Amino acid sequence: MKNLFALLALLLTGCVGMPDTVRPVENFQLQRYLGTWYEIARLDHPFERGLTRVRAEYSLRENGDVRVVNHGYNPGEGRWKQVEGRARFVLEPQTGYLKVSFFGPFYGSYVIFELDHEYYQYAVVSGPDTSYLWILARTPELEPELKADLAARAAARGFDASALIFVEHD
Repeated sequence: MKNLFALLALLLTGCVGMPDTVRPVENFQLQRYLGTWYEIARLDHPFERGLTRVRAEYSLRENGDVRVVNHGYNPGEGRWKQVEGRARFVLEPQTGYLKVSFFGPFYGSYVIFELDHEYYQYAVVSGPDTSYLWILARTPELEPELKADLAARAAARGFDASALIFVEHD
């Protein structure tokens, strides 16, 4: 799994920009975002290919960085994979724009551009361009209407929502 997520870091080396069509959320509250998020859907990339039951756990480090632990199950290998990284704000902490590293000093963008500001129950996240997209939720499932709405919002910003992989959580 380390090699798999190291590939992510290599792909994102120096990529802390964002798509022109995306703006990070404002009034972001890190304390409310911390905890477990389940991957509901994603665009395909080698570092997650074939994984099911994907989730991320965010917690605060003593130095103020965010500890990121990603878990995913590889049914072909019959085992769980895990990788740990760190995240830092690119702008001020009230803006949902972070950079994440799973491999040394190399960072990739983590841009929260849709968020349930009231309850922090769902989020839509971009990487440095429209080939990176994740729909996340606090629970392993979202209502079909909400999933469709979030996918449509991403499509309106230039993401290929027709290519989304909806993650199994059994």
